[in-house]
Amino acid sequence: MRVPKVIVLTVLLLAFASSALADTKAPESTSLLPQNIGEFRQIAVPASTLNDEPPFDPSSLPAAVITQVANYAGKNGSRAEVQILRFRHEGDAYELFSFFSQNVYRAEIGNRIGTASIVTPDETAFFKGANFVRVINLKGNPAPELAKTLSETLDKGEGDIPVLIKHLPNSDEAQKHAVYLSSFVDLSRLQLQQAVLNAVQADGNADAALAAYGSSKVLLVEFNTPQLAKENDQRIIARIQELWKLGQPAPTAYRRVGNYSVFVFDAPDEQTAKHLIDQVKYEQVVQWLGDNPNILKEAEKRYVNTTLGVLIAVVKASGYAIVLCFGMGGLIGGLLFTYRRSQQKDVTAFSDAGGMLRLNIDEMTAETNPSRLLRERN
Repeated sequence: MRVPKVIVLTVLLLAFASSALADTKAPESTSLLPQNIGEFRQIAVPASTLNDEPPFDPSSLPAAVITQVANYAGKNGSRAEVQILRFRHEGDAYELFSFFSQNVYRAEIGNRIGTASIVTPDETAFFKGANFVRVINLKGNPAPELAKTLSETLDKGEGDIPVLIKHLPNSDEAQKHAVYLSSFVDLSRLQLQQAVLNAVQADGNADAALAAYGSSKVLLVEFNTPQLAKENDQRIIARIQELWKLGQPAPTAYRRVGNYSVFVFDAPDEQTAKHLIDQVKYEQVVQWLGDNPNILKEAEKRYVNTTLGVLIAVVKASGYAIVLCFGMGGLIGGLLFTYRRSQQKDVTAFSDAGGMLRLNIDEMTAETNPSRLLRERN
């Protein structure tokens, strides 16, 4: 049945696009799709999409989102439809991509094309920069090649998936199926049916990531400020205690980690849930909008570190020099000692006095050297 997919597609487009920067001014008209993409040439802007799916209706999207749809033909007669949405922020583009991956394609996210991509027999979709792109096969299977060629022409932006995805437990596997929310107002779109989530109040100042680990689900919510994280943490704990008293379903485990609120739902036991939370590490990156007020301290720290490094290098070099000097001195001393020993052996070998100094008294006379003769005592 194609109808369920069409319904999900339309609902997702309306839900996500209507929440992404609806209060911004409309940008100038921009052509997102070139006339030629590699060996593919643009042939028409379709009146309808594959299998009568409705095209992206610009009137249903916020002014900050630019959309374009076009058909392309290859030299071998293949044809494909390209649909592109360009958002103001990369997080909004990845949010839509992640929900499509799990609710429409139900496929594993990889990185063969663009920053992140999904390839199915019918179509290829990818995320890159602030762009979400779908390439749908109309004749043949040109989608992967066409998508790859198009992705090379798009700005990569930060060139990575949202950092929050990487802070999920076992992130290498989790990011293949994780769903992401950017600057969300509420968590209803996740359809978790968990009463505790009503206590989360973000007002567009938080992001979220959801991933499954067997039967367990981990929800990671990052608030933009410590104050907002603290206030939500207090509400969440109070709500969990209330649910316990009422005997209603509650998270298997919950913990605040830095500016993160970490929920584990439907885990087989509390120990498993806590183990998943233990793998979440909060990493904060501070970026100043103006001059960094700590720039002098950072410069001083770098200077101290550099000076210490130079001092350590000098000490090491001096130590090596001293060792080398002692070594050379010992070597030279050993050679001299050996040389003198050899000279003594030569004296012993050629002396008829048994190696002792011989006094030739018989040759010493008063005529030769009177001062060396012993005089008689008085």
